[in-house]
Amino acid sequence: MMEEMTCCEARHKKRTEEEQKDLLVRLRRIEGQIRGIEKMVENDIYCPDILIQVSAVTSALNSFNKQLLAAHIRSCVAEDIREGKDETIDELVTVLQKLMK
Repeated sequence: MMEEMTCCEARHKKRTEEEQKDLLVRLRRIEGQIRGIEKMVENDIYCPDILIQVSAVTSALNSFNKQLLAAHIRSCVAEDIREGKDETIDELVTVLQKLMK
C-alpha cells in the first residue's frame, strides 16, 4: 500500500494555490525591480539613486523570506515535530543561521 505524501516530503512542499500565487507575485515584482536597476545602470543614473533601489529590493527579498519561513514553520516544521522528527529543528537552526549572516 502506497503512503500518502505529506506536505513536506522528499524535499518538496505542496503549497496551496493561494500561497503559491502570492509567492510568485512577490518574486515577479522583485524581478521587475531588478530589471529597473539594470536600466538605471545602463542609463548612468546617479549612484545613490541606484543604491536606494537596491535597498528596496533587499527589503522585498527579506519580506519574501519572512513569509516563506513562517509558512515552513507552521506546516513542515510543526508537522515533523508532532511526528517526533527532531532533526527538523536542527535543519531549521541551520537555515536561520544562514539567513542571519
